[in-house]
Amino acid sequence: MGSWRLVSYEVRDVAGAPVGYPLGKDATGYLVYTADGLMSVQIMRLGRPPYQAGGVGDGTDAESAEAARGYVAYAGPFHVEHDSVVVHEPEVSLFPNWVRASMVRKVALVEPHLELTTPKPLPFGGRQLTAVLKWERIGQPVRSAG
Repeated sequence: MGSWRLVSYEVRDVAGAPVGYPLGKDATGYLVYTADGLMSVQIMRLGRPPYQAGGVGDGTDAESAEAARGYVAYAGPFHVEHDSVVVHEPEVSLFPNWVRASMVRKVALVEPHLELTTPKPLPFGGRQLTAVLKWERIGQPVRSAG
């Protein structure tokens, strides 16, 4: 449970070698897990250009496409399997293919750091790559009474 700030988001090849940073080396974001079983993640590329028009829905098609390419967002229920796997089940997502999908992530937790890794390679720009997201806890971990 708790809130986490993104440290890094990189992709690796099948041998585990770093290949790149989908949203740049300086990507920023937040991950939140709630006690009632919901999660939300927001990650963005820094320096995305603002829309020329001022309204949230007033971007041109090109501006909207560019903004979306620099952003990852989804939220919904989650559950933990064993102590080393978390499953996200988005009900909302910027990327429509993730809605109602089960997104399995391997977990490595060494306070105050959390690492989430895709257990098998995923398509990234025509290649099959493994995503590795490193997070740092914001504040203190929630401790249960008892």
